[in-house]
Amino acid sequence: MVEAARSYTYVEAFLSQNEESWINANIHALEFFGGSPHIIRPDNLRTGITEVDYYEPKINKSYQEFAEYYGCAVIPARVKKPRDKAVIENSVGIATTWIIAALRTRKFFSITELNEAVAEKLREYNEKPFQKRPGSRLSAFLEEEKEYLQPLPSERYELAVWKKAVCGYNYHVLVDKNYYSVPYEFIKYELDIRVTSATVEIFFNNHRIYSHPRIHGKVEQYKTIPEHMPEKHKHYAEWNAESFNSWAETVGKSTKVAVKSILSSHKVEQQGYRACLGIMKLCDKYGVERLEGACEKALSYTPNPNYRNIESILISGGDKLEKSKKEMKPAIDESYSYIRGAEYH
Repeated sequence: MVEAARSYTYVEAFLSQNEESWINANIHALEFFGGSPHIIRPDNLRTGITEVDYYEPKINKSYQEFAEYYGCAVIPARVKKPRDKAVIENSVGIATTWIIAALRTRKFFSITELNEAVAEKLREYNEKPFQKRPGSRLSAFLEEEKEYLQPLPSERYELAVWKKAVCGYNYHVLVDKNYYSVPYEFIKYELDIRVTSATVEIFFNNHRIYSHPRIHGKVEQYKTIPEHMPEKHKHYAEWNAESFNSWAETVGKSTKVAVKSILSSHKVEQQGYRACLGIMKLCDKYGVERLEGACEKALSYTPNPNYRNIESILISGGDKLEKSKKEMKPAIDESYSYIRGAEYH
């Protein structure tokens, strides 16, 4: 980033040019200058400008939030109009020679180490005396530009990433491999998600419908608010491994073994709750006797059956076939002459 009047420059290296890196670079630049300008004129890079238009360019939502937080207006340069950012184009060329060329023979083993070297060369570049007038970029900035900058907020801007997600039939949205509930009325609607390091905020038509603390650590965790559930689902929130095992015991021995196996097959026990709820629904649909038979047949195939195994047996009627085989007895008609009785021997 370059201050327009006297070309006071900020340079920092990043591993990528993604949204997070781009906004962090802007934040660090404003902190380097000690204030925020009234206008920021970026190039039309994809992470900053999502839709290029001569009259009304569309600013990335996260970048727009950042600019509003610091009181800046983002006015991107026009496409193929280098004069709109002539100071930047000139400073990039000089900084490339002064910094990148000067460090080209050195080896760095971390981005932190590289940026320390960049900062040192940048300091030399900004303090280098002008050739045709007194002072340097630093002294000119402090004397002529610094006072016109807006003061920075007391707190640094917290980066927020915007995503879109469709609410599933289980009234949850998937964000970074974890699930967050929303009121069930929004099932199948596309929602806007604002993600920070601490929160996950969910919006519909620019209205926030709920905010969750962000889940960190293990994946496939659920953050469920009972008020978001339909009435018939609310009682499921109180289920746990003990209650699932107790219920399975009332169905039969094989069902209990199958449920216990499902719960123990996951690293996090709660990951098996949905499968157990599914088995309970199979019991409602097919009955106790058929579910027990399906679990028994599934266990004859594998010691670790899952919900899909049991469901497929019930759909195909495999449990009925097994039952009919057990009930069949060999029919022997003793009237046939070739069947020899005990007297013959």
